[in-house]
Amino acid sequence: MKILVFTEGTILTHESWVGLPREEIVRQVKTVFSFPREELEKILKSGSVPWLGDYAGSVPNRNCLKKIGNWKRQGATIMYLTSRRTSEQIQIIRDVLKKYGFPEGDLLFCRGNEEYKDVAERVMPDIIVEDDCESIGGEKEMTYPRIRPELKQRIKSIVVKEFGGIDNLPDSIIELLKYQ
Repeated sequence: MKILVFTEGTILTHESWVGLPREEIVRQVKTVFSFPREELEKILKSGSVPWLGDYAGSVPNRNCLKKIGNWKRQGATIMYLTSRRTSEQIQIIRDVLKKYGFPEGDLLFCRGNEEYKDVAERVMPDIIVEDDCESIGGEKEMTYPRIRPELKQRIKSIVVKEFGGIDNLPDSIIELLKYQ
């Protein structure tokens, strides 16, 4: 069984957000990304928003390591999907996964003009675990909703609240396949 897990917002959060309510994190992201592009670039360069562009500051979201480890021990092949696109950013996420001891698995990313759906269709997981992308536009930013209909029926979609973690998901991969 192949399980594709999204990284940012699903199993990774920023260290400055640890302990904050999920709703506050979503509010912060929505606020910053509501600025015009030029202003957003100034904020990024100023370093005044500690999480903006700081991928090395990513940490495991709640108890995701234990959960993913349970799935891996039951024989699941774990694959991670990052939103990062540059080789430097992808390497940072790879380093974060290694630093915190995430279970072994390929780190997937979009190449060229690929979208998340293209990556998912290429690897055809049995299950996709992703967040609802509440802070950045919702469903239109997600993976599963954009997969071709004939392929969707072969993939189980599990959507969690952005920055809410995956702690509430079943430990058993059999139960995960049945999860509503």
